[in-house]
Amino acid sequence: MKKIVFTLTLLLMSLSAALAQTWTFGAMSESDKALCAADANWVLGTDRYGYTLALENEALVANGSELAYAKGLKFTAGAPADKTEGKAKVRLNYGSSRLELNGNGVSLTIPSLKAGQKVTVSCSTGKTGTARGLDATNITPVSGSFNATSADQVTNVGTVTADGDVVLKTNGGGMNIYSIKVETVGGGSSDTPGSTDKITHAVARNSKVNQMYVTTKSGDVKYYNTADLTSVKFEGDKAIIAPKSGSENDEYNASVQKISFAKKVDQGESGDIDNPAGVIQITEAKGWQESAYLKWAPFEGASSYNVYVDDKKIDAQLVRQYASYYRADVLGLKEGTYSVKVVPVNAEGKEIAGANTASNLVVKSYNREGFAHFKYAGVGAYNNDGTLKAGAKVLYITAKTAKTVSTTVNTGKQETITGLQSIIDAYSKGKDKTPIAFRIIGKVNLSDLDHISSSAEGLQIKGAMMNMTFEGVGDDATVYGFGFLLREAESVEFRNFAIMRCLDDAMSLDTDNSHVWIHNMDLFYGKKGGAADQAKGDGTVDIKGDSKYVTVAYNRFWDNGKASMCGMKSETGENWITYHHNWFDHSDSRMARVRTMSVHMYNNYYQHNDVYGIGATSGSSIFMESNYFDAVKRPIMSSLQGTDAMGDGTFSGEKGGLIKAYGNVFANKPANFSYIPYAENNTSFDAYEVSNPSEQVPTSVKTLVGGTSYDNFDTNPSLMYAYAADKAEDVPSIVEGFYGAGRLNHGDIDFVIPDETVVTNGHQQPWPALASILDAYTSGVVKVFGESDGGTVNPTPDPTPDPTPGPDAPVIEGTVTCSFAADGTLSNTSFALTGEAKNVKKEETVIDGTTYTASLKMESKTEVSFTTSQKMTLYVYYGLSGTNTNVKVDGVKQTGAPTTVVLEAGAHKITKGESTTVALIKLVPVTE
Repeated sequence: MKKIVFTLTLLLMSLSAALAQTWTFGAMSESDKALCAADANWVLGTDRYGYTLALENEALVANGSELAYAKGLKFTAGAPADKTEGKAKVRLNYGSSRLELNGNGVSLTIPSLKAGQKVTVSCSTGKTGTARGLDATNITPVSGSFNATSADQVTNVGTVTADGDVVLKTNGGGMNIYSIKVETVGGGSSDTPGSTDKITHAVARNSKVNQMYVTTKSGDVKYYNTADLTSVKFEGDKAIIAPKSGSENDEYNASVQKISFAKKVDQGESGDIDNPAGVIQITEAKGWQESAYLKWAPFEGASSYNVYVDDKKIDAQLVRQYASYYRADVLGLKEGTYSVKVVPVNAEGKEIAGANTASNLVVKSYNREGFAHFKYAGVGAYNNDGTLKAGAKVLYITAKTAKTVSTTVNTGKQETITGLQSIIDAYSKGKDKTPIAFRIIGKVNLSDLDHISSSAEGLQIKGAMMNMTFEGVGDDATVYGFGFLLREAESVEFRNFAIMRCLDDAMSLDTDNSHVWIHNMDLFYGKKGGAADQAKGDGTVDIKGDSKYVTVAYNRFWDNGKASMCGMKSETGENWITYHHNWFDHSDSRMARVRTMSVHMYNNYYQHNDVYGIGATSGSSIFMESNYFDAVKRPIMSSLQGTDAMGDGTFSGEKGGLIKAYGNVFANKPANFSYIPYAENNTSFDAYEVSNPSEQVPTSVKTLVGGTSYDNFDTNPSLMYAYAADKAEDVPSIVEGFYGAGRLNHGDIDFVIPDETVVTNGHQQPWPALASILDAYTSGVVKVFGESDGGTVNPTPDPTPDPTPGPDAPVIEGTVTCSFAADGTLSNTSFALTGEAKNVKKEETVIDGTTYTASLKMESKTEVSFTTSQKMTLYVYYGLSGTNTNVKVDGVKQTGAPTTVVLEAGAHKITKGESTTVALIKLVPVTE
């Protein structure tokens, strides 16, 4: 295997010369920096080096060596007026990821090109608002502004006119060059590319093994198992692939566009298990994402079992009996390595001999990239580290307890509320912001619920800061016959359960929701709709009515008809939505259909989608980055232009939206495949392709109908989150892997959707076999330990041991916040107003992008008390009217805006320093 990896690495190096040359002027290597630092002719400024001598068709050399940053290119420029970095004619600006040609008439030469080669240059004017350009010799312009000027960042595309050098010279002043790419588009052989290919060893795509992909110039993708190959080599423009079997080689005759590699799916790491005689026999144990689980065989003499994670007992409800085994899941774990012990318990409730432990269970964090977490500390009931928020409640929802589960809720007064929907309704009054996690076990039917507040959708979550998580326990949690409606709700999370046969939408984010995170869900067919095109259900995840800051990630859409509507016509802003690492498994359309909103879609897997993939309308802006399309005939469309304008159109009669595209892969193109980039048609196109993700779309690029431009939200650091996109080639193996899309272990439905489409009267139909599985679906859970017919289900303990709590409030762990309502209610019950003065002022204060509507008046008898379990940093943020920025913390006056104090574990009080108002209190663990 080592030999193959080495051979294929050499292949990648040779591909650069054989198929394409690319210069991306981003980070500068440490070796290049060292060469420049040792050469007096290179002067360092702020994250850029400038060359202080004249150049005459010369390579960029420092300390006697050609710099890798621009290796192979030649430059011509006069000597600068003085030897300062700012006056240098050629500057390597690694801080801003660009090559700077500083001045008029500075030229760059790409030597020894062939007629017909494609040259793509991403560039912008060196002076904001001033139109400048690049004059190109030996280039026939195709799109962009070669031999013209522009004040925008542009991508210039042209073809080489004749064999020889291509020279680019600045026109009107300095220019910034972000990337240059040279591609061979055919040529080099008397045969038509691909006409004499000999391909006998290609195999089907298989995410369970490492594979090599050969992408041809016609867009076809051929797959090879790397373990079956001896070597890959080039003879001129012919690619030769030699199999280990010794049989005849596969040959591609001038038809290879690129070769890439995809790693096999991650199967997860099993824990260490030792099963000597006389102890519980553990059959399976793994860590997953912020959870771990183990299974074991029945043990003689045991009536039940206690389970401990690192010696702390978990809730009894997390232990379940199945037909032939027992299982326990541990939730709310930080990333790390854990041991889980299972202990047999006899009929008298006493632990007996026979305990066994699974160790080295590796737990990973959920991927929290996306707009839901943008400048936001913990969506739902959990902190960003995966642990429950301070004081969080946990309620276990089963078919037996959904009607009878109860807890105390502040509705303006403390009330005991019974039933799942009733508890949610009580939270909707907005008085109680205590984080709450509803943990779903087994199958919960519509008929099991106390009631539903939305007759159209099912459970309704409405009207307040909810701090609410709905999560499945294990790999078989399912809600059946209903979905979820969100209206004016903030901080809601859904994870790790299935929705089957919902009433209308599985998830309807209907009106003005924010910071909603939907992830690791299995979304199946809904109830058949009234319209002919709703046989597979209507919308699966619909986001509309000015809902904003939403992330839809790592979900599996099972052959859905209409996967996701994103936006209506009533939105008032960009709204900012993220879809990433979703598996659109044979779904038909709307993945997503976007109106008005700004949407980032990256690393999604589109598999055999029959109608279309992404659709942009109504002035929306979409960044399509590194997605993988497998056998999708219309992958990317904008309304009334490009592919959608062909024939009678496909999906919309609305005005268009603009799509920026980078790094997407189109594999197994169907015969009727259509994708039209801007470089091929700069009037009626599907998407504007960029050479790197940081490149902006020029404002001059507009939709054909509607004339809207792209808003470049993704390159604005004040609007955009940090993320790390995976290579598109790796996306199938990632989403199909152990940490991929859908529930833990990909759930309990084992069905491979066929590639064929069932169509009746022009409309796609559910697969009968999958529909039958759903209609007959029952839970495999035989017994839930700790389950009761009614009463309060106590909050679960965090698996990390705590100090003893104080008497006034729950002990605080993890990052927490506390704000104030106009009626004096605190948003977090871990804090208490213990003084006589509890007065609140109604005023709006914006802190880190969040608006708080009231502030606590700090008066002589005002006290805020709380208890921490560890060393933490306290932040006190003052209200709009709080001109004095000081309080007393544990009797000592502290100042600052915000006031910042490091506290040891224990009980603490905030009291008045000078008269002021406090809008927000935050506690953050100290990492030492």
